[in-house]
Amino acid sequence: MEDNKDTQAQAPLIDQLKEYAETHVKLAKYRAIEGGTSIAASIISDVVVIICMGMAFIFASITLAYYLASVFNSLWEGFACVAVIYLLIALVVKYNKKGLERPIVNAIIQKIFK
Repeated sequence: MEDNKDTQAQAPLIDQLKEYAETHVKLAKYRAIEGGTSIAASIISDVVVIICMGMAFIFASITLAYYLASVFNSLWEGFACVAVIYLLIALVVKYNKKGLERPIVNAIIQKIFK
């Protein structure tokens, strides 16, 4: 008789523990979904910004090349000057690669753990 009372008393406790475990699993799933969608949204918005900045950069380069062409009265000289400018920028970036990598890596890590 006493075993029956113990079983009846433990039944609500076991049900509550099962409900708690299910709720905890659901909460973990929702947190994972929120983190994943947040990272995906951040990456998508960053890609869109990079594409827009790239297009603006390209058009600004063409505009600068045509301006320099009008200054030098030669189309190829204007575009050559812009090419030399980009070559200089590429060389500076190449030789300062270590100094540029660390901030980029830190920014990506901060985005992932945000």
